Amino acid sequence: MTTTTRPPRQTAFIPISTGRRARSATWGILVVAAFVVALIPLAWLLIIVITRGFEAIVSPTWWTNSLKGVLPEQFAGGVYHAIYGTLVQAGIAALIAVPLGILIAIYLVEYGKKSPLARLATFMVDVLSGIPSIVAALFVFSLWIVTLGFQQSAFAVALALVLLMIPVVVRSTEEMLRIVPDDLREASYALGLSKAVTIMRVVLPTASSGIVSGILLAIARVMGETAPVLVLVGYSRAMNYDVFEGNMASLPLLIYTELINPLPAGQLRAWGAALTLIIIIAVINIAATAIARFLNRKQNA
Repeated sequence: MTTTTRPPRQTAFIPISTGRRARSATWGILVVAAFVVALIPLAWLLIIVITRGFEAIVSPTWWTNSLKGVLPEQFAGGVYHAIYGTLVQAGIAALIAVPLGILIAIYLVEYGKKSPLARLATFMVDVLSGIPSIVAALFVFSLWIVTLGFQQSAFAVALALVLLMIPVVVRSTEEMLRIVPDDLREASYALGLSKAVTIMRVVLPTASSGIVSGILLAIARVMGETAPVLVLVGYSRAMNYDVFEGNMASLPLLIYTELINPLPAGQLRAWGAALTLIIIIAVINIAATAIARFLNRKQNA
């Protein structure tokens, strides 16, 4: 009777060598260290702005009054006029840039593909995404004010912000449209829906959470731009509801103006305006995250 030897039993997993464990631990430590190094300046910045601007934002009149009639050496009034100017300028820019950006992204993803016009649009978006804000401000100044003869105004600032917002909206919307599965488009076509109806009722609702998040982040990005407001509108210490004429304050412009004031009241207003701008941008970012989660839950329900 002959006996057969069984082959050695294969183990399901190969043991990890000591060298691989050491390399993995080393890279993990390096990643954590890089994160801490990047976090230190941000935390330091927030601590300084909060400690120096907190006294200003807790003032009873900070959020409800302007600086009309307030002397440079007085700490009184508030930045309501600057908050209004910041929101109005960013809002007008969003009303123009968001539809344009979404339409351009839809053309690039759904219609243009590799057409010459699509390549040209992609090239122009890449150029716009790389230009400094001062270049956008000077372009609007030379065209809108010098060539066409319009006055410096909040609307001119909004036009410069449009140039800065469009590439952000286009890129974020384009990426969201690309991740929509083609199976959804094909199923819609199989039901007899046209391409336009498919985009409006299937593609855009599916990508809506990411698109809305990108739009809000684009708005938050342009709200802190300083160059357009320095070039295209003058500073005002009072409210101005006319976006086409007259000076209008904004938080970046107020910060720049008050930094020139060496008195303690001016410095406190500058730090308070900086903290106010950070709070507004943080609220927009939180709103973008909340809206994205809500839309995702609604789609998955």
